[in-house]
This record gives sequence, C-alpha cells and structure tokens, in this order.
Amino acid sequence: MNSKKKNVRETVLDLLDAIEKNQSYSNLLLHHAIEKNDLPTKDIGLLTELTYGTLQRKMTLDFFLKPFIKKANKIEGWVLNLLRLTLYQMVYLDKIPDRAAIYEAVEIAKKRGHKGIAGMVNGVLRSIQRQGLPSLEVITDPIERLSIETSHPEWLVKRWVQQFGFEKTKEMGEMNLTAPLQTARVNRTKTTREDCAKRLEEEGFQVELSPIIPEAIRALKGNLASSTAYKDGLLTIQDESSMLVAYALGVTNDEVVLDACAAPGGKSTHIAEKMNNSGQVISLDLHEHKVKLINDNARRLALSNIKTQTMDSRHAPESFEHESFDRILLDAPCSGLGVMRRKPDMKYTKKEQDIYQLSNIQQDLLESVSTLVRKGGVLVYSTCTVDQEENENTVRTFLKNHPQFEGDPSFKDRMPAAVQPHITSFDLQVFPQDFGSDGFYIACLRKKV
Repeated sequence: MNSKKKNVRETVLDLLDAIEKNQSYSNLLLHHAIEKNDLPTKDIGLLTELTYGTLQRKMTLDFFLKPFIKKANKIEGWVLNLLRLTLYQMVYLDKIPDRAAIYEAVEIAKKRGHKGIAGMVNGVLRSIQRQGLPSLEVITDPIERLSIETSHPEWLVKRWVQQFGFEKTKEMGEMNLTAPLQTARVNRTKTTREDCAKRLEEEGFQVELSPIIPEAIRALKGNLASSTAYKDGLLTIQDESSMLVAYALGVTNDEVVLDACAAPGGKSTHIAEKMNNSGQVISLDLHEHKVKLINDNARRLALSNIKTQTMDSRHAPESFEHESFDRILLDAPCSGLGVMRRKPDMKYTKKEQDIYQLSNIQQDLLESVSTLVRKGGVLVYSTCTVDQEENENTVRTFLKNHPQFEGDPSFKDRMPAAVQPHITSFDLQVFPQDFGSDGFYIACLRKKV
C-alpha cells in the first residue's frame, strides 16, 4: 500500500500500531509521519488530535469496548486500535458524525483485513451506537475508577493519592488528558518579547504573551518551530516549567556554570542568554548525537559562551577541578511523569520499579557534581517528574549525607512573580494543573562557606 495515498485515519492507525509494537515515543513518530506523508495543514491538526486523543484515553476506551467484544484476546492489535480510534471520535469529537467515523473504520478494515473483520468492526461499533456506553459508576473502588476515568495505570494513581491526596491526583489526571500548549522562549540577547510576538503575528501565527514567564510566548495557532523567527535564532521551543530552572540558578554575567545533563540544550541556552553571552556554560551529555543538538541550538541562537563535552556526569570530577563552578544545574534523568501530555504512551510503559532505579542514579549524579561547586555556590536539582521518591526524597537524602550543603529558600525571590506563591521552602513542585505547563520539580541548594 503506498503510504502517500493513506488518509489521516489510516496514518493514525499505523502510528498507533508502531507505538505499541516498538514502544517508540508518539511525539517523534508523529513528527516523522507528518513529514513523510506531506500532509496538508488542515489534516495535521486532526492527525495529532486522533493519535494523542486515542493514546491519552486508551484505558477508558478499552473499558467502554469490553462488553461489546467477544474473545478480546483473539483480536489482532491493529483491529483493537481501529476500534479505539473510531470510538474516540464517536465519544470525544463533536465535529465528526458517528456514521462517518464508522463508515471509515469499516473501509479501513476491508482494506487491511478481510470481510469478516470488517463485519466484526461494524457490528461492535453499531452495537455501541445503539446501546450506549457502559457507566464508569459501576466501578466501586475510587482509585480504580479514577484510574479508568483518567486512563492512568492503577499503581500510579494509588501512588499519587498517597503522596498528594485524591483531589490533586484527580486534577492532575484530568489535566493530563488535555493537549499541551506549545510555548517558546524569546532570545533576549537578540530581540524583545514584544517585537518577536509582532514578527510571529506578521508571519501568520497566533500567539499570546505568557502570564508566567517574562520571556515566554504561547502559540495558539501554528508550529513556532517552522517560523523564520525560529530559524533566525529569535526563539527556542521550551516548556514554561523548564524555563523556571534558569531563574532558580540565578546566574549573573561572567560566571562559570555547569549544566550536567544538558541535551537538547534548552536550559543551557537559556542560562547563556541570561548571562548575556558572557562567562562560560559547560554543557555535558552522555550521548554524542545529543551533544550535537546542543551545539546546533547554540549556533542558531548565536551564543558563543557555551562549550559542550560528551561525558557521563558521574565522571565529571575526573575532568574538572574541585570547586571550580559558581553554579551547577543537574536536570537529572527521571521517570518523566510530568510530561505525559506530550508523551501519552509513556503512561502505559513505565513501571513502579523504574522510579527506584532512577532515584539511585540521581543520588550518584548529585554526589559527583556536588564536589565541583565552589563554596558559597549554588546547586540546582531539577526533574520533569511528579514523584516524591525522585524529588523531595532524593534531595533530602543528599542533604542528610552532605552537611556542607543547605537548602536555599532565598531562590524564591529570583523566581517570576506568578510562581512565588507556590514556593514555601527551598524547593518547588509544579503540577501540570498549576499553570497548564509540564509537571516539574526544582530544588535550590547552596554550599556553605
């Protein structure tokens, strides 16, 4: 079958199959599919909506489908994905009439399978249309119901309820079902936020100024990465939560700063911009191809104060002098539970034991880079996850074992005004529902003089 001839729903089905089989990240595959199939702009929105929507709500859709499917274990994976995809349209998209969604599903089933499969798909979907959806109210256990309702694995819902309470977990689960907004950081070494926004508007994008971050812009329509403003190095695609890190670090001109796990370079370049292209930012990453991304970004933004090295930061003390950095950022590898709106498939592949394995790596990294901070210097630890084991517990364990460090509550004064009310100590947990940004954790530590 020629991929050029595939319509949007067939392309979505291919994507859902590939994500399931290869455990590839949906955001990467989606980007590739858009480029490969040369889709018209009007179809890109639908492709994204159908792929992410079906993934976001997979557990809910399976709950709805279950009473209508006999011998579910005998159904091929692609057929189940076709049923989920079609049911998603029937339940959650007002713009598409049920009959059109069902007709399209039956046509795809004929094309990819045989008459029997097409008949089964038609039968299941027509039955749902006639009888209506089963009620979630039949699930009596509140945690199990919340798990199915927001399509998050039960172990995770249980864990979050224990850590943050039922209401906060429910809000987070519901927020994770919504599409994330694309945000960008304006390169203020080259332009102002207002001028950049004006230029984007002239290019045909719809944008608004972020109420949270003074140098951020939110995209309401259009992909900012395809703008000439992006190509000319006036902006960087970055989530608002992740922009908070450079604020927490509190860099000033001419300092020497280490970004220990830096790829693809969003935070390194932000730090470099905040230093007005002075001083030096040393950016490390484990993988060579990822270090190349940091260099590409630095070049595009015309930042000459970034120096990259391919290195496991656990070995950084072998390459750098003891206490030679003014400030260090450790944006540690983590479970990524804060970015599930961008990578919805991640919900179903993560395991609880991953969190404990990562927590050990995080401790090792903190242990190593902490020796490189000068006395009186700042160490910022951050993750894009929402879990106390990887966040508060990791930091408190580190502080217990390293009395030469202390929490630095004064970082609150460096943070944007909109964020300050959320900070009560030397750390901050951003939930996705707080600002509509990624879930994120930041802790600011200072080495005693």
